[in-house]
Amino acid sequence: MRPAGDGAAVPPASETLTPAPDAPQPHRLLFLPGASGNTGFWRPVAERLRHPAERIHLGWPGFGGVPSDPAVNGFDDLLALVLTRLEGRCALIAQSMGGVLALQAALALPRRVTHLVLCATSGGLPMDALGAEDWRTGFQADHPELPDWFATRTEVLSSRLPALKMPVLLLWGEADPISPVRVGERLSELLPRSRLRLIPGADHDLALERAATVAPLIDAHLIGPHPDTTP
Repeated sequence: MRPAGDGAAVPPASETLTPAPDAPQPHRLLFLPGASGNTGFWRPVAERLRHPAERIHLGWPGFGGVPSDPAVNGFDDLLALVLTRLEGRCALIAQSMGGVLALQAALALPRRVTHLVLCATSGGLPMDALGAEDWRTGFQADHPELPDWFATRTEVLSSRLPALKMPVLLLWGEADPISPVRVGERLSELLPRSRLRLIPGADHDLALERAATVAPLIDAHLIGPHPDTTP
């Protein structure tokens, strides 16, 4: 199974930050896109980050222009791709569907994940009960070239999330119908070291459209320090 995405390291910004002395630091930042598979989704944020860690932008085979891989036939295969890139200490920075994979990776290899940044994700929660708009039918109609398994698989992680002890930054747009604020609020209740940050007027693509706002929040999250429990 070949690595997904371009796998290229993006040079960090020249001006870096000094982490808090008691905050474990990632050596690698793994950026995970959503269902579009757009490997460029996180680049505007990555280019603005001052943290010195290596940047790796992942993609999903068969999505967003990334060549298909016959070995990738479902979410378990995508998770395996993410796990192969968890070398040393890593932070996972994930959008939407990528956030579910980031949480699964953190549950599978918690000692390798120093931080999570989850942006507008379902987080493995029951979205209907939280007032989310069902985006899958329209998305499939607009992207008939994509495999259909991504829209039919449902991950339920609610009962497992309290086991994650690494710091988690939750980034949500106040005007996102696909993953409304109630989803972020519920995740903040389940993840013991999480902080929820709401971006006024932003929608589902807030990380791409509000990179100048999002990047400093991620930098502050990565350098710490962090509370032991949700404030």
